[in-house]
Amino acid sequence: MNRVPSPLPASFSHSSPRYDSVDALRGLAMVWMTVFHFCFDLSHLGFWPQDFRGDPVWTLQRTAIVSLFLFCAGLGQAIALQQGQGWRRFGRRWLQIAGCALLVSAGSFVMFPRSFIYFGVLHGMAVMLLIARGTAGWGRWLWLAGLVAVALPPLAQQLLASAWSEAAPWFNGRALNWLGLVSRKPFTEDYVPVLPWLGVLWWGLAAGQWAMAAGARAGGAPFGRLPGAFQPLALLGRWSLSYYMLHQPVMIGLLMAMAWMTTKG
Repeated sequence: MNRVPSPLPASFSHSSPRYDSVDALRGLAMVWMTVFHFCFDLSHLGFWPQDFRGDPVWTLQRTAIVSLFLFCAGLGQAIALQQGQGWRRFGRRWLQIAGCALLVSAGSFVMFPRSFIYFGVLHGMAVMLLIARGTAGWGRWLWLAGLVAVALPPLAQQLLASAWSEAAPWFNGRALNWLGLVSRKPFTEDYVPVLPWLGVLWWGLAAGQWAMAAGARAGGAPFGRLPGAFQPLALLGRWSLSYYMLHQPVMIGLLMAMAWMTTKG
């Protein structure tokens, strides 16, 4: 199954203002991800068997959740750059994400040795954030770059299945499949390659830059005011990395304890 891990966008200095609406959007993705993971855990432990690999009910949800996470990551980068975030601050956040990606690989290897996560959403985000940081100056061209990034994988799939079939084993292998130019998806619990997902992050970056510029011209807040009822989502969105690293071990632990008690009973 291609599971949905979580993403982790913004990092700002303590003196920089936060945009609650962006945090709340990220928090909404966190809640959706948690429900998705809970359903997966129920299926994995035999409480509620589901086809997470083939049923569109689950595969389309996964696509939507990852897209929302990466779009928020792009928004976060636009805000951070507008607020003058330097490479040192960016680097500290990047190391946190990369370190958590390694922990996800290690933890998933223990649970799923044959299909452990070697390039999931955190691994992909670590690479994509570096690219986004280097291409932030493209301005409106980011919209077109995102479209190209989204279109390349299906084109590559067609070519590798026909004219470029001899190259398919190379692109499908673990050494290169992190690019996303594959003829078949690898067997792993989470797979978020650079393409097409970089396109979604680029669109988030472009949207964030547009919103910041529009807000500056209008003399108001670029992302609008968040109603008080949604403040808990904003709080959750500010702690996305910590929440992600804890929520699955907690849920799996509780469900495994329930399964054990049911067996004993």
